[in-house]
Amino acid sequence: MSRRVVITGVDCITPLGNSVKESWSNLLNSKQCLTEISHLPNYKTLFEPHIKHLPTGLRVGKCKPYNWNSVNTLFTSQDHRRMSSMMKTTIAATFHALNQARLLDTNRQFPETINPHRVSTSVGTGLPAIHDIYEESISMALKNKKPSPMFIPKVLGNMIAGAVSIKFNSKGPSQTISTACATGNNSIMDGYHNIKNNYSDVAIVGATEDSLHPLTVAGFHRLKSLSTTSNSRPFDKGRDGFVISEGTGVMILEELEHAKKRIHSGQSNVKILAELVGCGLSSDAYHITSPMENGKGAQFSIEMALRNANVTVDEVNYVNAHATSTPVGDLAELMAISKTLSDTTTTHHSPLYISSNKGSMGHLLGASGLVESIFTVLSLQTGIIPHTLNLKEELELPSESISSRIKLVKGNPIKVENMRYAISNSFGFGGVNTALLFKKWEQ
Repeated sequence: MSRRVVITGVDCITPLGNSVKESWSNLLNSKQCLTEISHLPNYKTLFEPHIKHLPTGLRVGKCKPYNWNSVNTLFTSQDHRRMSSMMKTTIAATFHALNQARLLDTNRQFPETINPHRVSTSVGTGLPAIHDIYEESISMALKNKKPSPMFIPKVLGNMIAGAVSIKFNSKGPSQTISTACATGNNSIMDGYHNIKNNYSDVAIVGATEDSLHPLTVAGFHRLKSLSTTSNSRPFDKGRDGFVISEGTGVMILEELEHAKKRIHSGQSNVKILAELVGCGLSSDAYHITSPMENGKGAQFSIEMALRNANVTVDEVNYVNAHATSTPVGDLAELMAISKTLSDTTTTHHSPLYISSNKGSMGHLLGASGLVESIFTVLSLQTGIIPHTLNLKEELELPSESISSRIKLVKGNPIKVENMRYAISNSFGFGGVNTALLFKKWEQ
């Protein structure tokens, strides 16, 4: 029997808010969350000495200080010394997501009814702990100090998943994904396949990014990837690059019958939020940073997700686009969506709504796909599609690529009746293309 995968818990920490509820509310209410670097607490010591290498008037998507007292019993004083900030935020978000899924007992561990060997952990990041690498490098090079004994555990990419696994005693497969800005979606896919292949019944999937450092910002600036005006304007004619942000997202995937068994055993407060029905992925094999201008790679990943779920193009109501506000990337993605999701066999075209969350929160790099997939699930739950902030004048598609279905959502969120399927796209440097197809949960 085919194993179906559902979502039973979510949480995120973003520039929009330190919880999924706050982030979603501020997204819908057009909250402006970008921060001028001169207002950052570490501006004088960290950013100002390197200001000549950074864009003029730089703004970033900085998360507000996290209330660690709300999860203080999760961490020991040793944890705070030994863990990077990425480890701690991922553990905090995992705790809240597992709580929503009703998978923790009063001791903050899995109850006896849950087999920890059947819980997998897949957490990724686009860039390693750049703050720790930089500080230890400077300390060793300029002060000839020996590195901290915890330096390597802090910066190893897999230690984020390892820290989550240790903290919550998840003893199934533990893996780390790093596919640049597609990391979040690939982490979800990893957990999805662990469940589909019967390696686990529950999958903790997450992605985190803590890259607001002058070295990272200067590097993206040299690539000409960043907006020169620090404005994120996905799908707008005036778009000129992305705004760099930080954040963390965690999703709890569960095998459907496993979740139903918990519900039928008396856990009536277990809620199925949505179903993940299809995944698609491909590689452009084209360029280290730029997507194929015709969007063929993205098109292939979207088609694969639909094909694997046996869903027709006309059934898809919404695409939460990767759309980072770059000139080539946004156009290529919109062409891919238009070519893939245009139903040319019928005269009646149901609208296909498209928006990007990055106008509001900037680009969370490796964490973007995970957070945006959470928002996609919330759109299916509520029937509300967030608008693309800062979209004023829509980009123009070549005439042969225009689909009458395409409706870019701008100005305000919209309410859509009977929304059933939504796609979340994420793409990464190196030509990585991913598409996730979510279905509204129906009893």
